[in-house]
Amino acid sequence: MLSFRTAGESHGQALIALVEGIPAHLSIDFDFIDHELKRRQSGYGRGGRMKIERDQVRFLSGVRHGKTIGSPIAMMVENRDWANWEEIMSVREISAEAATKRRVTRPRPGHTDLAGSLKYDHTDARNILERSSARETAARVAAGGLAKVFLKVFGIEVLSHTTAIGKARVPEDLIVSWQQLETIRDDEVVRCALPDIAREMVKEIETAQKDGDTVGGTFEVVARGVPVGLGSHTGWDTRLDGRLAQAVMCVNAVKAVEIGKGVRIAYTQGSQAHDEIAYDNQQRRFYHLTNRAGGVEGGITNGEEVRVVGYLKPISTLKKALRSVDMVTKEPFLAQYERSDTCTVPAAGVIGESMVALVLATAFLEKFGGDSVEETTRNYNAYLDQLRAY
Repeated sequence: MLSFRTAGESHGQALIALVEGIPAHLSIDFDFIDHELKRRQSGYGRGGRMKIERDQVRFLSGVRHGKTIGSPIAMMVENRDWANWEEIMSVREISAEAATKRRVTRPRPGHTDLAGSLKYDHTDARNILERSSARETAARVAAGGLAKVFLKVFGIEVLSHTTAIGKARVPEDLIVSWQQLETIRDDEVVRCALPDIAREMVKEIETAQKDGDTVGGTFEVVARGVPVGLGSHTGWDTRLDGRLAQAVMCVNAVKAVEIGKGVRIAYTQGSQAHDEIAYDNQQRRFYHLTNRAGGVEGGITNGEEVRVVGYLKPISTLKKALRSVDMVTKEPFLAQYERSDTCTVPAAGVIGESMVALVLATAFLEKFGGDSVEETTRNYNAYLDQLRAY
Protein backbone atom coordinates (compact mmCIF):
# COMPACT_ATOMS: atom_id res chain seq x y z
CA MET A 1 0.00 0.00 0.00
CA LEU A 2 1.30 3.43 -0.96
CA SER A 3 0.68 6.09 1.67
CA PHE A 4 2.04 9.49 2.56
CA ARG A 5 1.88 12.02 5.37
CA THR A 6 3.21 15.54 5.71
CA ALA A 7 4.34 17.56 8.72
CA GLY A 8 5.48 21.11 9.31
CA GLU A 9 4.24 24.67 9.71
CA SER A 10 4.33 27.57 7.27
CA HIS A 11 7.04 29.46 9.19
CA GLY A 12 8.54 26.46 10.97
CA GLN A 13 11.96 25.00 10.28
CA ALA A 14 10.93 22.75 7.41
CA LEU A 15 8.19 20.73 5.77
CA ILE A 16 8.41 16.94 5.82
CA ALA A 17 6.82 14.31 3.58
CA LEU A 18 6.94 10.64 4.56
CA VAL A 19 6.10 8.26 1.72
CA GLU A 20 5.72 4.52 2.26
CA GLY A 21 5.09 1.74 -0.26
CA ILE A 22 7.23 2.84 -3.22
CA PRO A 23 8.82 -0.33 -4.63
CA ALA A 24 12.57 -0.81 -4.56
CA HIS A 25 14.83 0.00 -7.52
CA LEU A 26 12.96 3.11 -8.68
CA SER A 27 15.49 5.57 -10.10
CA ILE A 28 14.87 9.01 -8.58
CA ASP A 29 14.88 12.05 -10.86
CA PHE A 30 15.96 14.63 -8.29
CA ASP A 31 15.97 17.52 -10.77
CA PHE A 32 12.43 16.69 -11.88
CA ILE A 33 11.09 16.79 -8.32
CA ASP A 34 12.84 20.10 -7.63
CA HIS A 35 11.34 21.42 -10.87
CA GLU A 36 7.87 20.41 -9.66
CA LEU A 37 8.44 22.48 -6.53
CA LYS A 38 9.49 25.43 -8.69
CA ARG A 39 6.32 25.09 -10.78
CA ARG A 40 4.24 25.26 -7.59
CA GLN A 41 5.85 28.58 -6.68
CA SER A 42 5.23 30.21 -10.06
CA GLY A 43 2.21 31.99 -11.47
CA TYR A 44 0.99 35.56 -11.69
CA GLY A 45 -0.62 36.88 -8.52
CA ARG A 46 1.67 35.17 -6.02
CA GLY A 47 2.76 37.05 -2.88
CA GLY A 48 6.08 38.04 -1.34
CA ARG A 49 6.73 34.64 0.23
CA MET A 50 7.61 33.21 -3.18
CA LYS A 51 10.49 35.71 -3.43
CA ILE A 52 11.96 34.32 -0.21
CA GLU A 53 11.67 30.57 -0.71
CA ARG A 54 13.65 28.60 -3.30
CA ASP A 55 12.22 25.17 -2.65
CA GLN A 56 14.39 22.10 -3.10
CA VAL A 57 13.83 18.64 -1.69
CA ARG A 58 16.32 16.85 0.49
CA PHE A 59 15.92 13.07 0.78
CA LEU A 60 16.63 11.85 4.32
CA SER A 61 15.88 8.15 4.01
CA GLY A 62 14.62 5.38 1.74
CA VAL A 63 16.95 6.17 -1.18
CA ARG A 64 20.49 4.91 -1.71
CA HIS A 65 22.76 5.61 -4.65
CA GLY A 66 19.91 7.24 -6.57
CA LYS A 67 17.37 4.43 -6.20
CA THR A 68 14.64 3.54 -3.73
CA ILE A 69 15.40 0.62 -1.42
CA GLY A 70 11.84 -0.26 -0.39
CA SER A 71 11.83 1.43 3.01
CA PRO A 72 9.93 4.61 4.01
CA ILE A 73 11.12 7.70 2.13
CA ALA A 74 11.53 10.89 4.17
CA MET A 75 11.70 14.14 2.19
CA MET A 76 12.39 17.60 3.59
CA VAL A 77 11.80 21.06 2.14
CA GLU A 78 13.45 23.74 4.25
CA ASN A 79 11.76 27.07 5.00
CA ARG A 80 14.26 29.86 4.34
CA ASP A 81 11.95 32.31 6.11
CA TRP A 82 12.53 30.37 9.35
CA ALA A 83 15.41 32.74 10.16
CA ASN A 84 12.88 35.55 10.68
CA TRP A 85 10.50 33.40 12.75
CA GLU A 86 12.85 31.35 14.91
CA GLU A 87 11.69 32.89 18.19
CA ILE A 88 8.02 33.24 17.24
CA MET A 89 7.81 29.60 16.11
CA SER A 90 10.23 28.18 18.68
CA VAL A 91 9.50 24.60 19.73
CA ARG A 92 10.83 25.40 23.20
CA GLU A 93 9.10 27.56 25.79
CA ILE A 94 9.92 31.27 25.57
CA SER A 95 9.09 34.34 27.67
CA ALA A 96 5.48 35.43 27.96
CA GLU A 97 6.30 38.75 26.28
CA ALA A 98 8.02 37.11 23.34
CA ALA A 99 5.18 34.62 22.98
CA THR A 100 2.73 37.42 22.17
CA LYS A 101 4.67 38.60 19.12
CA ARG A 102 2.71 38.11 15.89
CA ARG A 103 -0.17 36.71 17.90
CA VAL A 104 -3.40 36.37 15.93
CA THR A 105 -6.68 36.86 17.79
CA ARG A 106 -8.76 38.29 14.96
CA PRO A 107 -9.87 35.35 12.77
CA ARG A 108 -10.13 35.89 9.03
CA PRO A 109 -13.50 35.05 7.47
CA GLY A 110 -13.20 32.02 5.20
CA HIS A 111 -10.04 30.75 6.87
CA THR A 112 -9.52 28.01 9.45
CA ASP A 113 -8.62 30.51 12.17
CA LEU A 114 -11.84 30.51 14.21
CA ALA A 115 -13.05 26.93 13.70
CA GLY A 116 -9.58 25.54 14.43
CA SER A 117 -9.07 27.72 17.49
CA LEU A 118 -12.41 26.67 18.94
CA LYS A 119 -11.73 22.99 18.20
CA TYR A 120 -8.24 22.92 19.73
CA ASP A 121 -8.95 25.51 22.49
CA HIS A 122 -6.36 28.04 21.30
CA THR A 123 -6.60 31.79 21.86
CA ASP A 124 -3.82 32.41 19.34
CA ALA A 125 -4.94 31.45 15.84
CA ARG A 126 -1.32 31.21 14.72
CA ASN A 127 -1.37 27.69 16.16
CA ILE A 128 -3.96 26.93 13.48
CA LEU A 129 -3.05 29.07 10.48
CA GLU A 130 0.59 27.94 10.43
CA ARG A 131 -0.48 24.39 9.59
CA SER A 132 -3.54 25.21 7.49
CA SER A 133 -1.44 27.50 5.31
CA ALA A 134 -0.98 26.43 1.69
CA ARG A 135 2.76 26.41 2.37
CA GLU A 136 2.18 22.82 3.55
CA THR A 137 1.45 21.81 -0.01
CA ALA A 138 5.15 22.08 -0.88
CA ALA A 139 5.54 18.75 0.93
CA ARG A 140 2.63 17.31 -1.04
CA VAL A 141 4.21 18.39 -4.32
CA ALA A 142 7.47 16.72 -3.28
CA ALA A 143 5.57 13.49 -2.58
CA GLY A 144 3.55 13.91 -5.77
CA GLY A 145 6.75 14.38 -7.75
CA LEU A 146 7.92 11.02 -6.45
CA ALA A 147 4.58 9.47 -7.51
CA LYS A 148 4.97 10.99 -10.98
CA VAL A 149 8.44 9.47 -11.31
CA PHE A 150 6.94 6.07 -10.46
CA LEU A 151 3.97 6.42 -12.84
CA LYS A 152 6.16 7.51 -15.73
CA VAL A 153 7.87 4.09 -15.66
CA PHE A 154 4.51 2.71 -16.83
CA GLY A 155 3.77 5.43 -19.38
CA ILE A 156 1.39 7.43 -17.16
CA GLU A 157 1.82 11.23 -17.12
CA VAL A 158 -0.06 14.01 -15.32
CA LEU A 159 -0.37 17.69 -16.25
CA SER A 160 -2.77 20.56 -15.53
CA HIS A 161 -3.93 23.88 -16.92
CA THR A 162 -5.93 26.85 -15.72
CA THR A 163 -9.46 26.93 -17.11
CA ALA A 164 -10.80 30.05 -15.37
CA ILE A 165 -9.72 33.03 -13.30
CA GLY A 166 -12.55 35.27 -12.26
CA LYS A 167 -14.72 36.01 -15.27
CA ALA A 168 -12.06 34.94 -17.79
CA ARG A 169 -12.55 31.30 -18.69
CA VAL A 170 -11.89 28.67 -21.33
CA PRO A 171 -15.12 27.92 -23.29
CA GLU A 172 -17.00 25.05 -21.66
CA ASP A 173 -17.35 23.08 -24.88
CA LEU A 174 -13.60 23.20 -25.64
CA ILE A 175 -11.48 20.18 -24.71
CA VAL A 176 -7.84 21.17 -24.29
CA SER A 177 -5.71 18.37 -25.73
CA TRP A 178 -2.62 16.80 -24.22
CA GLN A 179 -0.55 18.36 -27.02
CA GLN A 180 -1.83 21.79 -26.00
CA LEU A 181 -0.97 21.10 -22.35
CA GLU A 182 2.59 20.28 -23.36
CA THR A 183 2.94 23.69 -25.02
CA ILE A 184 2.37 25.54 -21.73
CA ARG A 185 5.76 27.00 -20.82
CA ASP A 186 7.11 27.02 -17.30
CA ASP A 187 7.16 30.82 -17.40
CA GLU A 188 3.54 31.09 -18.57
CA VAL A 189 2.13 33.34 -15.87
CA VAL A 190 -1.35 31.82 -15.55
CA ARG A 191 -0.70 28.39 -17.14
CA CYS A 192 -3.59 28.65 -19.58
CA ALA A 193 -3.31 26.85 -22.94
CA LEU A 194 -5.13 29.62 -24.81
CA PRO A 195 -3.08 32.86 -25.11
CA ASP A 196 -6.07 35.18 -25.64
CA ILE A 197 -7.85 33.82 -22.56
CA ALA A 198 -4.58 33.96 -20.60
CA ARG A 199 -4.34 37.70 -21.19
CA GLU A 200 -7.86 38.16 -19.88
CA MET A 201 -6.95 36.12 -16.80
CA VAL A 202 -4.01 38.43 -16.10
CA LYS A 203 -6.37 41.42 -16.25
CA GLU A 204 -8.68 39.74 -13.72
CA ILE A 205 -5.76 39.34 -11.30
CA GLU A 206 -4.59 42.93 -11.81
CA THR A 207 -8.08 44.25 -11.12
CA ALA A 208 -8.23 42.29 -7.85
CA GLN A 209 -4.78 43.57 -6.85
CA LYS A 210 -5.84 47.18 -7.39
CA ASP A 211 -8.95 46.59 -5.29
CA GLY A 212 -7.03 44.94 -2.45
CA ASP A 213 -9.07 41.84 -3.15
CA THR A 214 -8.47 38.24 -4.27
CA VAL A 215 -9.81 36.15 -7.15
CA GLY A 216 -10.48 32.44 -7.63
CA GLY A 217 -11.05 30.17 -10.60
CA THR A 218 -10.74 26.62 -11.87
CA PHE A 219 -8.00 24.24 -13.00
CA GLU A 220 -8.14 20.90 -14.77
CA VAL A 221 -5.78 18.00 -14.08
CA VAL A 222 -5.32 15.53 -16.95
CA ALA A 223 -3.67 12.10 -16.69
CA ARG A 224 -2.91 10.13 -19.83
CA GLY A 225 -1.76 6.56 -20.26
CA VAL A 226 -3.92 5.37 -17.36
CA PRO A 227 -4.93 1.73 -17.96
CA VAL A 228 -8.46 0.42 -17.64
CA GLY A 229 -9.13 -1.23 -14.29
CA LEU A 230 -7.80 1.04 -11.52
CA GLY A 231 -10.23 1.41 -8.63
CA SER A 232 -13.29 -0.71 -7.95
CA HIS A 233 -17.07 -0.56 -7.92
CA THR A 234 -17.32 -3.00 -4.99
CA GLY A 235 -17.08 -0.55 -2.07
CA TRP A 236 -17.84 3.10 -1.51
CA ASP A 237 -14.27 3.83 -0.46
CA THR A 238 -12.66 1.95 -3.37
CA ARG A 239 -14.30 3.99 -6.11
CA LEU A 240 -11.53 5.93 -7.81
CA ASP A 241 -13.64 8.96 -8.67
CA GLY A 242 -14.47 9.39 -4.99
CA ARG A 243 -10.81 9.12 -4.05
CA LEU A 244 -9.80 11.61 -6.73
CA ALA A 245 -12.49 14.02 -5.57
CA GLN A 246 -11.26 13.87 -1.98
CA ALA A 247 -7.64 14.31 -3.05
CA VAL A 248 -8.37 17.44 -5.08
CA MET A 249 -10.93 18.80 -2.60
CA CYS A 250 -8.28 18.81 0.13
CA VAL A 251 -6.14 21.29 -1.86
CA ASN A 252 -6.36 24.62 -0.02
CA ALA A 253 -9.30 26.82 -1.11
CA VAL A 254 -10.86 24.16 -3.38
CA LYS A 255 -14.60 24.10 -2.69
CA ALA A 256 -15.87 21.79 -5.46
CA VAL A 257 -14.52 19.02 -7.67
CA GLU A 258 -15.75 17.74 -11.03
CA ILE A 259 -14.83 14.50 -12.81
CA GLY A 260 -14.94 14.95 -16.58
CA LYS A 261 -18.02 16.99 -17.53
CA GLY A 262 -19.77 15.99 -14.32
CA VAL A 263 -21.33 19.34 -13.44
CA ARG A 264 -22.46 20.23 -16.94
CA ILE A 265 -23.96 16.86 -17.89
CA ALA A 266 -26.16 17.00 -14.79
CA TYR A 267 -28.32 19.44 -16.78
CA THR A 268 -28.51 17.34 -19.97
CA GLN A 269 -30.33 14.21 -21.13
CA GLY A 270 -28.75 10.76 -21.06
CA SER A 271 -28.18 10.71 -24.80
CA GLN A 272 -25.96 13.78 -24.39
CA ALA A 273 -24.21 12.62 -21.25
CA HIS A 274 -22.71 9.19 -21.86
CA ASP A 275 -19.72 8.06 -23.91
CA GLU A 276 -20.46 5.62 -26.71
CA ILE A 277 -18.16 2.58 -27.03
CA ALA A 278 -16.18 1.38 -30.04
CA TYR A 279 -13.53 -1.26 -30.73
CA ASP A 280 -10.17 -0.88 -32.49
CA ASN A 281 -9.41 -4.22 -34.19
CA GLN A 282 -5.85 -3.23 -35.01
CA GLN A 283 -4.98 -2.16 -31.47
CA ARG A 284 -7.27 -4.84 -29.98
CA ARG A 285 -8.78 -2.45 -27.49
CA PHE A 286 -12.10 -0.89 -26.56
CA TYR A 287 -12.32 2.89 -26.57
CA HIS A 288 -14.91 5.64 -26.17
CA LEU A 289 -15.98 8.14 -28.82
CA THR A 290 -16.08 10.94 -26.23
CA ASN A 291 -14.81 11.36 -22.68
CA ARG A 292 -17.53 13.15 -20.74
CA ALA A 293 -17.01 10.68 -17.87
CA GLY A 294 -13.46 11.91 -17.36
CA GLY A 295 -11.91 8.46 -17.71
CA VAL A 296 -13.79 6.88 -14.78
CA GLU A 297 -17.01 4.81 -14.92
CA GLY A 298 -18.50 3.10 -11.88
CA GLY A 299 -15.43 4.02 -9.85
CA ILE A 300 -13.08 2.24 -12.31
CA THR A 301 -10.76 3.80 -14.90
CA ASN A 302 -11.98 3.02 -18.42
CA GLY A 303 -8.76 3.60 -20.36
CA GLU A 304 -9.44 7.18 -21.42
CA GLU A 305 -7.68 10.26 -20.07
CA VAL A 306 -8.54 10.92 -16.43
CA ARG A 307 -9.79 14.51 -16.14
CA VAL A 308 -10.49 16.23 -12.82
CA VAL A 309 -11.50 19.88 -12.32
CA GLY A 310 -10.94 21.81 -9.10
CA TYR A 311 -13.00 24.91 -8.27
CA LEU A 312 -10.97 27.36 -6.20
CA LYS A 313 -12.58 30.06 -4.08
CA PRO A 314 -10.85 33.45 -3.79
CA ILE A 315 -8.34 32.97 -0.99
CA SER A 316 -9.45 34.29 2.37
CA THR A 317 -6.50 36.52 3.26
CA LEU A 318 -7.10 39.88 1.62
CA LYS A 319 -6.08 43.51 2.15
CA LYS A 320 -9.71 44.62 1.89
CA ALA A 321 -10.35 43.30 5.37
CA LEU A 322 -13.71 41.77 6.21
CA ARG A 323 -15.48 42.15 9.53
CA SER A 324 -14.62 39.78 12.33
CA VAL A 325 -14.66 39.49 16.12
CA ASP A 326 -11.62 39.30 18.40
CA MET A 327 -11.46 35.83 19.94
CA VAL A 328 -10.23 37.17 23.30
CA THR A 329 -12.03 40.49 23.83
CA LYS A 330 -15.10 39.60 21.69
CA GLU A 331 -14.93 43.13 20.25
CA PRO A 332 -15.69 43.62 16.54
CA PHE A 333 -12.63 44.31 14.39
CA LEU A 334 -11.48 44.14 10.82
CA ALA A 335 -9.75 40.83 10.24
CA GLN A 336 -5.96 40.79 10.41
CA TYR A 337 -3.94 40.68 7.19
CA GLU A 338 -1.13 38.18 6.75
CA ARG A 339 1.25 38.44 3.78
CA SER A 340 -0.57 36.63 1.02
CA ASP A 341 -1.30 36.06 -2.65
CA THR A 342 -3.93 37.58 -4.93
CA CYS A 343 -4.52 34.45 -7.00
CA THR A 344 -3.25 30.90 -6.55
CA VAL A 345 -5.15 29.06 -9.29
CA PRO A 346 -2.06 28.25 -11.45
CA ALA A 347 -0.19 26.92 -8.41
CA ALA A 348 -3.25 25.00 -7.23
CA GLY A 349 -3.26 23.16 -10.55
CA VAL A 350 0.28 21.91 -9.88
CA ILE A 351 -0.76 20.80 -6.39
CA GLY A 352 -3.79 19.10 -7.94
CA GLU A 353 -1.46 17.21 -10.28
CA SER A 354 0.47 15.90 -7.28
CA MET A 355 -2.66 14.74 -5.50
CA VAL A 356 -4.02 13.00 -8.61
CA ALA A 357 -0.62 11.36 -9.19
CA LEU A 358 -0.57 10.07 -5.62
CA VAL A 359 -4.08 8.60 -5.95
CA LEU A 360 -3.26 6.96 -9.29
CA ALA A 361 0.04 5.56 -8.00
CA THR A 362 -1.74 4.16 -4.95
CA ALA A 363 -4.46 2.51 -7.08
CA PHE A 364 -1.82 1.21 -9.49
CA LEU A 365 0.11 -0.51 -6.70
CA GLU A 366 -3.09 -1.85 -5.17
CA LYS A 367 -3.82 -3.65 -8.43
CA PHE A 368 -0.35 -4.72 -9.52
CA GLY A 369 1.63 -4.87 -6.26
CA GLY A 370 5.32 -5.60 -6.26
CA ASP A 371 8.15 -5.07 -3.79
CA SER A 372 10.41 -3.99 -6.64
CA VAL A 373 9.79 -2.03 -9.82
CA GLU A 374 10.73 -5.13 -11.80
CA GLU A 375 8.04 -7.21 -10.07
CA THR A 376 5.41 -4.51 -10.59
CA THR A 377 6.39 -4.31 -14.27
CA ARG A 378 5.98 -8.08 -14.75
CA ASN A 379 2.56 -7.99 -13.13
CA TYR A 380 1.48 -5.01 -15.22
CA ASN A 381 2.67 -6.52 -18.50
CA ALA A 382 0.79 -9.75 -17.73
CA TYR A 383 -2.37 -7.70 -17.19
CA LEU A 384 -1.89 -5.89 -20.51
CA ASP A 385 -1.54 -9.28 -22.21
CA GLN A 386 -4.79 -10.33 -20.57
CA LEU A 387 -6.57 -7.24 -21.93
CA ARG A 388 -5.26 -7.84 -25.45
CA ALA A 389 -6.43 -11.46 -25.31
CA TYR A 390 -9.92 -10.53 -24.08
